Amino acid sequence: MAEERPVLYSFRRCPYAIRARLALAGAGLLPGPDLELREVSLKARPPELLVASAKGTVPVLVAAGDGSAAAAVRDESLAIMHWALERCDPQGWLEGWSAADRARMTELTAVNDGPFKHHLDRFKYPERFAAEGPAAPLRAHHRAAGLVNLRDWNTRLQRGGWLLGPRPCLADWALLPFVRQFRLADPAGFDAEPGLELLRPWLQRFLDGPELAAVMTTPWAERSPWRSPGWLYHLALRPEWQQARAAGEYRRSTRGRSLEDEGFIHLSAAHQVEATASRFYADLPVGGLLLLVVDPQRLAAAGLTVRWEAPHGSAASSAELFPHLHGPLPVDAVVLAESFAPVSAR
Repeated sequence: MAEERPVLYSFRRCPYAIRARLALAGAGLLPGPDLELREVSLKARPPELLVASAKGTVPVLVAAGDGSAAAAVRDESLAIMHWALERCDPQGWLEGWSAADRARMTELTAVNDGPFKHHLDRFKYPERFAAEGPAAPLRAHHRAAGLVNLRDWNTRLQRGGWLLGPRPCLADWALLPFVRQFRLADPAGFDAEPGLELLRPWLQRFLDGPELAAVMTTPWAERSPWRSPGWLYHLALRPEWQQARAAGEYRRSTRGRSLEDEGFIHLSAAHQVEATASRFYADLPVGGLLLLVVDPQRLAAAGLTVRWEAPHGSAASSAELFPHLHGPLPVDAVVLAESFAPVSAR
């Protein structure tokens, strides 16, 4: 029996997930042959992620087997980086450094993940912390506090432009995605800020480098969330979904047919979406179609029934079964509505 691949839950833009992907890619592990990558939407975390880690944050690595009978779950990005580099470290991000150097790496990442991340969040997203004060002064305060950390790292950059010496270590790769995010909040201000003369080229080398480019594109960074088998799916015309949101429930069965016409709403399992889209919606212009992600537990809580049935006119003994919702779809049972383009239109 083939060994089950590890599963990585990730989110393209999350700096924690970026640094985990950097280490996995650096170790030569690739989505597909070496691991299964599941891109998630932070608005609709799949049930499998929550089973693996109650925190529901990314990244999470589920390393099936992993030398023990049960799957080993790593739900911290640094733990995933160590897991990958302990298997293969061709660039020497961990290999070849002294115990003292490794202690300094730990200190640097602790500052990054603690005080610097605290200031970064409030500088970049002050509206999320409205209880702490008005946005403008809050943003200014935490920008200044974050710059204290950045200037300290600037002074630590060694000959060769890395934190601990002439080559990059784990700390460089662990910090860079967060410094990138700090700059993105105010590029012009960052580029003009005094005291970052060594930090800017350090960051720019990362921004221009192949490592970041690789993990921000397919196959490392999908733009569409992974489709969980634990959810159900429905393809909807955008105007009809907008009407349903206003009404509180969705009553279209399929394209050109209502719930009243059909007697139920056509749904799909994760593996049935593409074929359904190609068969009924391939002629639609890009942007006209949405994929509704439906939580069956919310349907059950509302007293609604889903039956797996053969399409009309098919022999029940041989036809593929599809989930049919016998009743209107409450809008609050839809955990995500995302733009969808059939494969033929991509």
